[in-house]
Amino acid sequence: MAYWLMKSEPEEVSIDDLAREGRVPWFGVRNYQARNFMRDAMTIGDLAFFYHSGCSEPGIAGICEVCSEPYPDETQFVAVNPYFDAKSTREQPRWLLRDVRFVAKTRFVPLSELRGYPELANMRLLARGNRLSITPVTAAEWQFITGISALPTNQKVIA
Repeated sequence: MAYWLMKSEPEEVSIDDLAREGRVPWFGVRNYQARNFMRDAMTIGDLAFFYHSGCSEPGIAGICEVCSEPYPDETQFVAVNPYFDAKSTREQPRWLLRDVRFVAKTRFVPLSELRGYPELANMRLLARGNRLSITPVTAAEWQFITGISALPTNQKVIA
């Protein structure tokens, strides 16, 4: 099992939306490295921190689980959609997504708090200039963050 951090703007999809829906497609990824993580490195059953970004206080809001194989992101084909890509075709889609399902809502852990822990000094999220919407998380980072977010590391809460 691998661990991830997946960013979403809460106005688009929040942890509360995921909790209510149970499962959502992780659409709109338009960075090749993030896409490649989803396509090549993620597997069904991997866990991810659900991170609220693009808001007044970004941070980790919960945990989700990868629950599908990668498949084409339909938003790339819709001309009026902000995620439209004119160079992408149905025969050769550029952008993929995976579905994620709700696991747990955690204590909100703001970015400012994450930056204060020496145990997370090398976390990719905290690297200068990092803007990727999907990043890997090490097992040690996962254990530390689940510990401070009040979810036991050996507990897998299923909604």
